[in-house]
Amino acid sequence: MRDIPSQAAPLEETTEVPTTSVRLRAVWMRRLLTWHWISSAFALFGMLLFAVTGITLNHAGQIAAEARVTTVQETLPEALMEPLLQAQRDAAELPLSVGDWLLNQQGVKLPAGQPEWSEYEVYLSLPRPGGDAWLSIDLETAELLYESTDRGWIAYLNDLHKGRNAGQAWSLFIDFFALVCVVFSLTGLAVLWLHARERAAVWPVTGLGVLVPVLLAVLLVH
Repeated sequence: MRDIPSQAAPLEETTEVPTTSVRLRAVWMRRLLTWHWISSAFALFGMLLFAVTGITLNHAGQIAAEARVTTVQETLPEALMEPLLQAQRDAAELPLSVGDWLLNQQGVKLPAGQPEWSEYEVYLSLPRPGGDAWLSIDLETAELLYESTDRGWIAYLNDLHKGRNAGQAWSLFIDFFALVCVVFSLTGLAVLWLHARERAAVWPVTGLGVLVPVLLAVLLVH
């Protein structure tokens, strides 16, 4: 009786177990990519805004801008002079009644601000991004003079770029945006470092990005 050949046992599949360094590299890559995309999402609008306004600021002399000036010259009602004189004695802000009268009669909304009081006049400077304004009231004649200058939306965005007269909230946003950009840049650099072994051009290109502005600043900027 012939022996029936037994079925050959299947070959065992060999799987390569990743080393500790490979696993650690994969973990760091996932973390860095997560922080990189989160920071890029936060910085997206700000980077576009500051990049575009960087161009407009660099060519400010070539971009025509026509300022629009609004002037209001009126005499305050007698009923508003007493609270105004009381505010002068207290060196306080302008009374709310004066601001309400300007808004209702002239469509001018006054932001909060500490005016400069003198014996005969009160003066309030109202700078803002993309423009300027001021208000003066003669305390003897009750004559009010208000002038506002609007230089357009390009000037407005340029002033936001510089943080000029934009207020505390915008200043905090710039600080936050700068911090996010630092995270975005450093995590991008770390990802480049992890990929440098597979991509020979990583460090030459990165070095060129550092060298070009340094050489321009040293050799051509006076």
